[in-house]
Amino acid sequence: MSILLGLLNLALILISVSLVLVVLMQKTKDGGMGATLGGGATESAFGHETGNVLSKFTINAAIAFFVLAFALYLGRIYQHKHTRTVGDDLLQKIAVPAAPARQPLSPMPAPASSTGSAPTAPAAAATTTPSAPMVTLPVPAAGQTAPATAPKPATP
Repeated sequence: MSILLGLLNLALILISVSLVLVVLMQKTKDGGMGATLGGGATESAFGHETGNVLSKFTINAAIAFFVLAFALYLGRIYQHKHTRTVGDDLLQKIAVPAAPARQPLSPMPAPASSTGSAPTAPAAAATTTPSAPMVTLPVPAAGQTAPATAPKPATP
């Protein structure tokens, strides 16, 4: 189908160029472009009835131009609707694993002393590997208030 559309494109280009040249070769009432591009040469080539030959060719070329343009339009619509992209079926064949269940986080124990040192993590949490990176938050010392905003979580 694409070869046929390519050939129709080539034919449309050739008809377009010939239509432009034939319109420019026609002799106008004023002399205009037709006289400068060889208006006399067309009379000697086609005889005295040059106007009739060129006008008939112009009409036929214009009809062919519009028919080819419409055929190319319909061909491109057909081609667009009936072509498949390379990866259409790939999304249907890919198996997606189920998301793992998230384990609830255990609360951190209260500090044992008020020396200002950071609390240690429980022993059970140290043996398991978390699915997300652990973020330690600063614990205010006794008599201090917590910061107004929480720090932003770390991105992996």
